[in-house]
Amino acid sequence: MAETAQLKSRHLTMMGLGSAVGAGLFLGVGLGIQISGTSVLISYAVAGALIALVMWMLGEMAAARPSLGSFSTYAGQAFGHWARFTMGWIYWFMLIMVMGAEITGAAAIISSWFDIDPWIPALIAVAFFAVVNFAAVGGFGEFEFWFAIIKVGVIVAFLAIGVLMALGILPGMDLSLAGTNFTANFLPNGMPGFAAGLLAVAFAFGGIELVTIAAAESEDPAHNVATAVRAIIVRIMIFYIGSIVVITMALPFSS
Repeated sequence: MAETAQLKSRHLTMMGLGSAVGAGLFLGVGLGIQISGTSVLISYAVAGALIALVMWMLGEMAAARPSLGSFSTYAGQAFGHWARFTMGWIYWFMLIMVMGAEITGAAAIISSWFDIDPWIPALIAVAFFAVVNFAAVGGFGEFEFWFAIIKVGVIVAFLAIGVLMALGILPGMDLSLAGTNFTANFLPNGMPGFAAGLLAVAFAFGGIELVTIAAAESEDPAHNVATAVRAIIVRIMIFYIGSIVVITMALPFSS
């Protein structure tokens, strides 16, 4: 009998990375900078530290007791059925809301490329990803892996080009921006703006928990989940903080 395809460490790593590096980075970073200025770097550092602690603890539980229910299952084991029921439905509701926000943002960008109504790319995206999610877990893992690779490639290219822009190597860039943006626009809206930026940052890290949800489908949960959690936390912090540094160095700030 053929063995059922299972998720590997590379699948788990890229699933978590691809889920967290999405609208929160491509659309949310600009909002965070506008509200908090360059102090948003502190917001990402604080939120990143908290997420790291949560994911390390959740990763330990997922490695010891892999379950498709993940944190809702663990809540039920600790507090009873009501906790599992509540956590599961709250998470479902959150994902539905996030999916709507991300589809809306993607449709707005794609529709401007082809000069079409936004509902057309939104419908195509929903139908396509619905089919992907009904696929076998092995095929789904490969799909997530390669599409996450595309995201990572785009971000790496963005960081490289942005550094060249900030250093004045590319023509037409103002090198003086690199030194003035950080100090002059650290807290453009004061502490209320910094607090509001924390909310935007908290949204950006959503999706990283998918690693522990998929742990039950992994061929070696104890090893793969631990490896994936460590890799995801480091890479996400590099991508988010690196993107903010590059943007504030290369572009003029407008509050």
